Amino acid sequence: MTDTTTTDPTTGPAAGDPTADGAATADALPVDPRFRDASLPLDERVENLLGQMTLQEKAGLFFQTMITIGEGGAVAGPNPLFGIADSAEMIRDRHMTHFNVFGAASSAAEMAEWHNRIQEVAASTRLGIPVTLSTDPRHSFSDNPGAAIMAGPFSQWPETLGLAAIGDEDLVERFADIARQEYTAVGIRVALHPQIDLATEPRWARQVATFGEDVELTSRLGAAYIRGFQGPELGPDSVATMTKHFPGGGPQKDGEDPHFPYGREQVYPGGEFETHLKPFEAAFEAGTSQIMPYYGMPVGTEYEEVGFGFNKSVVTGLLRERYGFDGIVCTDWGLLSDAEIAGQPFPARAWGVEHLSTRERMAKVLDAGADQFGGEAIPDLLIDLVRSGELPEGRLDVSARRLLREKFRLGLFDAPTVDPARAAEVVGNAEFVAAGEAAQRASVTLLKNEAVLPLARGTKVFVHGFDPEAVAGYATVVAIPEEADVALVRLHAPYEQRSTMFENFFHAGSLDFPQETVDEVLAIARAVPTVLEVFLDRPAILTPFAGEVRAIAADFGASSAALLDVLFGEAAPQGRLPMDLPSSMAAVVENRPDVPFDTADPLYRFGHGLSY
Repeated sequence: MTDTTTTDPTTGPAAGDPTADGAATADALPVDPRFRDASLPLDERVENLLGQMTLQEKAGLFFQTMITIGEGGAVAGPNPLFGIADSAEMIRDRHMTHFNVFGAASSAAEMAEWHNRIQEVAASTRLGIPVTLSTDPRHSFSDNPGAAIMAGPFSQWPETLGLAAIGDEDLVERFADIARQEYTAVGIRVALHPQIDLATEPRWARQVATFGEDVELTSRLGAAYIRGFQGPELGPDSVATMTKHFPGGGPQKDGEDPHFPYGREQVYPGGEFETHLKPFEAAFEAGTSQIMPYYGMPVGTEYEEVGFGFNKSVVTGLLRERYGFDGIVCTDWGLLSDAEIAGQPFPARAWGVEHLSTRERMAKVLDAGADQFGGEAIPDLLIDLVRSGELPEGRLDVSARRLLREKFRLGLFDAPTVDPARAAEVVGNAEFVAAGEAAQRASVTLLKNEAVLPLARGTKVFVHGFDPEAVAGYATVVAIPEEADVALVRLHAPYEQRSTMFENFFHAGSLDFPQETVDEVLAIARAVPTVLEVFLDRPAILTPFAGEVRAIAADFGASSAALLDVLFGEAAPQGRLPMDLPSSMAAVVENRPDVPFDTADPLYRFGHGLSY
């Protein structure tokens, strides 16, 4: 294999780089194997390996981007639709060893086999540095490829907001421990979660993956989540947690998401910047291994008005110095380079530094104190920054030590592959599936009940938004409301349609239901006693329905079977609202985005929930 990096002709070879003069490739250099000796102290292994690494090999550590699973578990080629490069090329030629797994395999065994093939590619390189695989959440119901992955072969649980509705630390830790076992069985070693932002702006698109609006609840459950994934300390059985989004991503101006230019500003009209730090203090106490700063840029605070990944006053001043965090800091995805997703231009989320070149943005992120560039695969540019004299190689060593140390702690050098047969036994096993289904039922939150729930088996039911075949297992489904004893109506919290497919994965905008939906539901409710069930991936204005329907229930990610078990009394609803439900959009607009529980006269308050 030939090293493809070229020397900048204006600066000449970098001092100390054995491959810079072209006389030798990295593959021709001798290797001291002591870093593979598990009996040696961890720091000695790290220093031994770091001391042998070329500039190119160090630079590859700094980039973590998406990787896909090839058909049948093969090592995948490029995926132009999502701008994903050839897997083997990134490992062999760009020396990259950190990847975010995009998508899922048809089975756990296939995913484990793919993982092993990826590790075989890594083992074929000069130093054989193993790959670290990460993932967005993949145990719930979300289909947003920018924030989560469908469950696939894994056990299926409520969204994080649903875990918050249950509110049980032990259950959250149990979930995280099950997810840890399923992740490690297929070779995933970093969780790009938990998301412990406070959902203080009711319109914000990302709150389904939070623990809600309350500081104390988020702090308790976030710490339990980290303990379940990592254990008492990071080790060979752990999944490292990349807790996000420091210093708190909830206070978005107008609730817009900073994946997009119109959502780049975070605002603090209530002066509550410090409040959003409190869940992270609990995460540090729990030992989170990694931190991801958010895309947003703070406006009107003491901190520089640039995106948090570029923000030295936040990453170094606040995270490193005030909190003493010495773990890995990885930026959110795509801060440096413009891209194209599904045929649409997608500019870099370089908020506040849009005027800088990609090169200048890279230098600013490193100066801020981050260790990795999420969603980027351009190590040649980092190499050139060092060779040009703009960045000392010693700065790379600081972050490289952190990144290598975690690989050693996770046991990747000692056991880089997994057992596909064991993966098939562990992932989605009956015990884990049953636990997830029980949590789905427990998270259902009953907001109103006028002596209609639980429903009796065999009741004549008109359905709207429910799968009639699923309901037929519990009741007699009829064709029109007038023939029914009760109607079951299921809605999704409303959101505004935006201009591109990717934008519409992020549900933002008004929380009011369209008038046609309101009219349709009210017509049913006036014809027959009606039970309204709403999936709340963010709050919804339920005021138009509250006086007309006989019962209102909410879910935060649940199957039809789990919901129907609750509605028909096979299980009791146990959930409690993890946030306020506003009574009007006027109250939402007046809400200060950084202040918890700031909407006037909410229809249902945090903690509300009935049972039977």
